[in-house]
Amino acid sequence: MSLVAYFDAASSEPLHPQAREALLTAIDAGWADPARLYGQARRAHLLLEQARTEVAEVFGARPDEVSFTTSGTQAVHLGVLGTLHGRRRAGRHLVTSAVEHSSVLHAGQVHEREGGTVETVGVALSGRVDPGRFAEAVARPGTALACLQTANHEVGTLQPVAEAADACREHGVPLLVDAAQTAGRMPLPRGWSVLAASAHKWGGPAGVGVLVVRKGTRFRSYLPEDERERRRVPGFENVPAVVAAAAALRATAAEAGHEQARLSALVDRIRQTVPEIVPDVEVIGDPVDRAPHIVTFSCLYVDGEALLTELDKAGFAVSSGSSCTASTLRPSHVLEAMGVLTHGNVRVSLPRGAAADEVDRFLAALPELVRRIRQDAGVA
Repeated sequence: MSLVAYFDAASSEPLHPQAREALLTAIDAGWADPARLYGQARRAHLLLEQARTEVAEVFGARPDEVSFTTSGTQAVHLGVLGTLHGRRRAGRHLVTSAVEHSSVLHAGQVHEREGGTVETVGVALSGRVDPGRFAEAVARPGTALACLQTANHEVGTLQPVAEAADACREHGVPLLVDAAQTAGRMPLPRGWSVLAASAHKWGGPAGVGVLVVRKGTRFRSYLPEDERERRRVPGFENVPAVVAAAAALRATAAEAGHEQARLSALVDRIRQTVPEIVPDVEVIGDPVDRAPHIVTFSCLYVDGEALLTELDKAGFAVSSGSSCTASTLRPSHVLEAMGVLTHGNVRVSLPRGAAADEVDRFLAALPELVRRIRQDAGVA
């Protein structure tokens, strides 16, 4: 059987070769406690701070604004709750979009349980937030924080972050951006105050997130304080993984101009071809203002889990933007907020190096798999 075509980079990008090389080197050189003063510890500290500087440079931040977390999810949780905690005197109101990652929504639920309020701004059919409605929400008295992702993790639509940042600046409200799907792949939009990202999305190892808090943003960790990571993130730093994450980010950002244009052309081919070869299908998300590597479509009269299973058998690792299962019977909150078709949902997200012939093979296999599932369901 041929090798599996891995099309789930939005979940996790394969480890970049430069990350692997850096990780192996840092395991030997960066194992000691970077907070101590002996030789091995000083070596680990230097590696940690060099990685911090490299990440800050790619993100357009100062090194002392960058902290490393254990995941992108933890970075979001700490970023949201820490900024709200630091700005309690300004108010208890949080503004988010309806299509934010679940980590933002879960942090908002914690905030509500503790007496805060959350306003959720809806999106258009494309999955894009209306900047005017977002600005109106931010302008409400007592708004302490606004959250907006750079690109949606399920459908790829880019959000109007720069416009949202202008509204936030006008009203003195910090803006937290979840940059998980675009960090390293695309230039970051301007104007944010807090940023969260995840290393395994850009080819670094799992277990490393990044939290950036701009100078002048009031922030107080929601967790018990620790002397590490500017008192923002408690616990011992995984120096080898952080070094590998920085190496992957640097390499991915350097390759982005060429590689993302190439992947975007492959995504355009999928977007155009799927509706031509599969009846009753809806391609979801903005066709132009989108992350370069993500395309999502839904097939009417098709069970999503069955389609993913058949694609796996045929040699394609893809995921679904819909969490609709037999146990929950509820579609993803993103697709629900967009008001789009949720049946038979497939998210294809292309990793670095994805080949055109893999995409061709996927497009050749898809129609028959959909037809067979529909036939088995009695709707073909």
